[in-house]
Amino acid sequence: MNMSGRLKEALVQKHPGLPGYTSCQSQAFMKGVVTFISGTGGALLIQTVLGKRLPYPLQWKILLSVVTGSVASYTVTKIETEKCANRWLYLETEQAPQLHDKGVQQTSDTETQSIIKRNKYGDKVE
Repeated sequence: MNMSGRLKEALVQKHPGLPGYTSCQSQAFMKGVVTFISGTGGALLIQTVLGKRLPYPLQWKILLSVVTGSVASYTVTKIETEKCANRWLYLETEQAPQLHDKGVQQTSDTETQSIIKRNKYGDKVE
């Protein structure tokens, strides 16, 4: 067995959720690619069908379609990646990951833990 196989076995023994995480990430990235292709194609198709109402050149239609596909792809990939990360944390720690509250920020110091409350603008509230 080569060195990479032994390294992979060592990582799997240390982190039992790693194979599931890598598989989940692979699926998340493929969903992003498929979303980019279908989003770009769909936006271009809609603009072509509505060609009489949208009288701008083809280059702008393509640009708008690519931007639409990119935004959709980024959104899908981000959501799926967060799901994969939460799943991996659950498998590693056996606890559900904590959701972050936007109004309360927890900071940990070496001596104490303090809770800093913030308003909707991000300012500290006493």
